[in-house]
Amino acid sequence: MTRHTLTLVFLCAAQAACARDTQAAPLRLGTTTTVDQSGALALLDSLHPPVSIRVIVGASGTIIRSAAAGDLDVVITHAPSLEQRLLVDAGHAALRCPFVASRFAIVGPAADPAHVATAASAAEAFRDIAERRASFVSRADSSGTHIKELSLWKAAGLSPAGSRSTWYVQAGGDQAATLRIADERAAYALADLPTFTRLQGIALHVLFTADTALGNPYTLYVMRSAANDRATQFSAWALDDWRTRLLAVRLSAGVPAFEPLAGGCAVPVAAAEQ
Repeated sequence: MTRHTLTLVFLCAAQAACARDTQAAPLRLGTTTTVDQSGALALLDSLHPPVSIRVIVGASGTIIRSAAAGDLDVVITHAPSLEQRLLVDAGHAALRCPFVASRFAIVGPAADPAHVATAASAAEAFRDIAERRASFVSRADSSGTHIKELSLWKAAGLSPAGSRSTWYVQAGGDQAATLRIADERAAYALADLPTFTRLQGIALHVLFTADTALGNPYTLYVMRSAANDRATQFSAWALDDWRTRLLAVRLSAGVPAFEPLAGGCAVPVAAAEQ
């Protein structure tokens, strides 16, 4: 099965499940390129969802905006601030379900010219990269990874995206494409660890992970526009069967690729009501 960014993919993992859904349109599940490239979607393909699913893959910003427009039934994204503003505060989300978390890492060349590996925090590592004008490749695509990167630059007191700095490269592509560009340029980048671990043929190294700011939480939302029990049924199954399998996945060093997030599905609360 092939999958392309913003291309629809029909999943029919179990004939019985498909038979039950012959009178209903497939559930529209929107999720991110890192969920795809980390192997999480491949694991979903191998399981038996209780309903037929059509998967749409894209950057978190694109997926969230599509959900807000009523074009998706369920989404799994990793851009908390954007989710709150465009889905929760705007009243589009019927349920919010903490799903799993991975970790981000600052990756770069083995020589580590900015001495990122010895930084005291992720913000300090970014500041060191900027001060030494070491090459950095940004996704620059409104993805969850890009939004996290921008928050780290802000914490460092910098805004390279608004400058004409030649050391700061805006790729405008997915995680794998961005990391390959960084590899070609011997540059630094921010990477989702499960995705980075699966990427073959690059010489970049994981240089820095030791900061709670590098947590990467994925949240599942059921949209109000879904208006059926199948979306709720899928979300309950995802938090049970799919999440259980994801939590068993290990990175090459034996470290869990994903960690559980506390809490179950609940009606989300708008910021103004908190």
